[in-house]
Amino acid sequence: MNHLSARHTSIAPASPSHIEVRGARVHNLRNVSVDIPLGQLVGVCGVSGSGKSSLALGVLYAEGSRRYLEALSTYTRRRMGQAARADVDEVRYVPAALALHQRPVVPGVRSTFGTMSELLNSLRLLFSRVGSHPCPHCGTFAPPSMSVAAEQPITCTTCGKTFFGPGAEELAFNSGGACPTCGGTGTVRRVNEAALVPDESKTINEGAVLPWGSLMWDLMKQVCGEMGVRLDVPFSQLTPEERDIVFHGPAEKKHILYKAKKGDNFAELDFTYYNAVYTVENALAKAKDEKGLARVARFLTEGPCPNCEGTRLSAAARGPIVRGINLAKACEMTLDEAVTWVDGVPETLAEDLRPMAVSICESFQHTARRLLELGLGYLSLDRAGSTLSTGERQRVQLARAVRNRTTGVLYVLDEPSIGLHPANIDGLLGVMRDLLADGNSVVMVDHDTRILAAADYLVEMGPEAGAGGGHVVACGTPAELQADDRSLIGRYLPVAADPMANVRPRCPEGQLFERGTIHLETNALHTVHALSVDLPVNRLTAVTGVSGSGKTTLVLEELIPALNSANASETLPASVRGIDPAGILRAQLIDATPIGANVRSTVATYCGVLDDLRRAFARTDTAKAGGLKAGAFSYNTGKLRCPTCDGTGQVSLDVQFLPDVDVPCPDCRGRRYSGDADAITWNGHTLAQLMAMSIDEALDACASLKKAHAMLQTLHDLGLGYLTLGEATPALSGGEAQRLKLASEMGKAQDGALFVFDEPTIGLHPRDVRTLLNVFQHLVEQGATVVVIEHDLDFIRNADYVVDMGPGGGQAGGRVVAHGTPAQIAQNPASLTGCYL
Repeated sequence: MNHLSARHTSIAPASPSHIEVRGARVHNLRNVSVDIPLGQLVGVCGVSGSGKSSLALGVLYAEGSRRYLEALSTYTRRRMGQAARADVDEVRYVPAALALHQRPVVPGVRSTFGTMSELLNSLRLLFSRVGSHPCPHCGTFAPPSMSVAAEQPITCTTCGKTFFGPGAEELAFNSGGACPTCGGTGTVRRVNEAALVPDESKTINEGAVLPWGSLMWDLMKQVCGEMGVRLDVPFSQLTPEERDIVFHGPAEKKHILYKAKKGDNFAELDFTYYNAVYTVENALAKAKDEKGLARVARFLTEGPCPNCEGTRLSAAARGPIVRGINLAKACEMTLDEAVTWVDGVPETLAEDLRPMAVSICESFQHTARRLLELGLGYLSLDRAGSTLSTGERQRVQLARAVRNRTTGVLYVLDEPSIGLHPANIDGLLGVMRDLLADGNSVVMVDHDTRILAAADYLVEMGPEAGAGGGHVVACGTPAELQADDRSLIGRYLPVAADPMANVRPRCPEGQLFERGTIHLETNALHTVHALSVDLPVNRLTAVTGVSGSGKTTLVLEELIPALNSANASETLPASVRGIDPAGILRAQLIDATPIGANVRSTVATYCGVLDDLRRAFARTDTAKAGGLKAGAFSYNTGKLRCPTCDGTGQVSLDVQFLPDVDVPCPDCRGRRYSGDADAITWNGHTLAQLMAMSIDEALDACASLKKAHAMLQTLHDLGLGYLTLGEATPALSGGEAQRLKLASEMGKAQDGALFVFDEPTIGLHPRDVRTLLNVFQHLVEQGATVVVIEHDLDFIRNADYVVDMGPGGGQAGGRVVAHGTPAQIAQNPASLTGCYL
């Protein structure tokens, strides 16, 4: 027996130490073969479009998750979304994988920070088990007892009747504890009667009652006339009785003579009267999608529910009291406040209840600790999930993953540093180290040099983007990449010399405000206090601070609306006391929202290059001979588009219990055009060939088209030369979308223009940050004022002026803690950003 045991031990294979990827061809990967260490923090880096996400998400996550799901039954798999098989020869030793995506799904209307983080689970349990419950018969509060946990009735000390305390589920606004008026959403929609008739100088016949033209048949006007309302006088001259009929009249059936709009045909109809308010309510009830809601939304106002006052909870769910407050009040607390409050709960209870309370409170604190480390202490538990930023949602997702205490799992993180102030990077690294300590592996795609320098191993993709990328440029520890001449990221990793210092010429301190001063005076809004802020005109200003410090509120909700209102001679927003525009004539936000809704929106269509190309092809002799105008060369509607895929370049295959698969169109092979289009060439190329070119390649091909060439040159200067003309714009990263939107503004005189960018360095390699800084410098030289909300330290160092918000987030923030040049901010002890500069 001993001999057999020894023999068995001697031939047992060693545990694999690496994931082996062989022959990966996902997206632009060029037959990549690479080993990824297991049990380590591995960073995948490279310039935008180099193939980082293709390797991490398209290969490692796709194969890790697919193989796990394939172990499940067919019945189960039919009810789950699945990743398609990756285009790779072999992947060995890949663990079951979980991905934390760069853009987590925006939660629904019922989601809050408390439910997303699962903190609310512990709070509901706390109020259910150790709360003082009101007697439903006389209202007297019974002292906390073990009755609820023991499923025993509580006896009221006043009336002597018994009742059962609520379970945790009965305190949930997603189920038994929901407010009956708003259904647990906290908000109610009401019809805004002022919006129903915005112009009272019109008559009803002229369309004064808008819903009858857009949400209901136009003949409702005639039915209204049969109800006794005059249709040919201005609405403002109707009697109160007539106005009441328009808005609230009864649903009576009336006989009308209807004349068709075209022709002389008449018809006698019996029609039930729908008043203007009911017309909107009926349309709202029937709305099935976002498009339907959008049609109704302009006639509605949304506000807190009058029953629950926005707390989402029923009166019964707001009944139990713990440490002097109910569940609604507890949810109004920020996480920082709730942690302190929960700590003090056990000592307020009788001895027999304390062990249970301590257990529940420890569960809450364990969950909260991770969220605090990631800098989310400023969020209130009742904050609607849909209002959280991308970075906030991603950190909630990450904290939940760590709390699950898995082992042997591969976590693939897509740019986890997005939206993080440098002060929170240490907390993020701590969370990832905890995942490793539990026996997991972590692969992260990122550009932040502080994160990458802390990795155990780096895989750098490149050397360029798109067709010029897809190769492994270098592998090794951060120190090895710093010493490797082939590595681009190695030059930017934290070393003694700073390669990002003074990328652009900064304005001398004494000349900052010589072109003018935008002066903004605000009232308190959200967690931002009343402020007085000065911004220099025709300079690059960075607005900085930790997450939740008030940057977005100050810039997007106060500065831009105030400037636009002042220039339009309209009333200033309620949150703004006054503004001196200092010659700013327009304020424009260039945000990172995706461009277009589907694959029909491409780089060529968005920037207008395809319009020039279509006209050029229509001028060729072959096109003229065939009677083809410019419209024929549109892949959306033209006669030369591929009839099989209708110009999308792909078809969707239904494979029953497996996920639908989008594959290149078998007829046009992804080119969008039919074979007839190949017979027409311009400058030696077909239109399909031009659409497949990168912007850099198309620069030479389109040299004779003045307008198109100028736009392509601008896109190249913006660092987008690697994108193909036919690339679908919804798939672009946030940074790429911002730069593409900016393209139309380049080359123009920008005197009187203010551009606002919200974290434009998201998803950008340090080299691309340099390019972006040069773009902003070009805007400033053209006369523009540029204001950027930013966390990237290299970018902040190159700003002319910095406004630092804080000192913390939420209630602990909302003030300007420092302002001045980057050097002044770095020397200011009150500035947390300055500590890292």
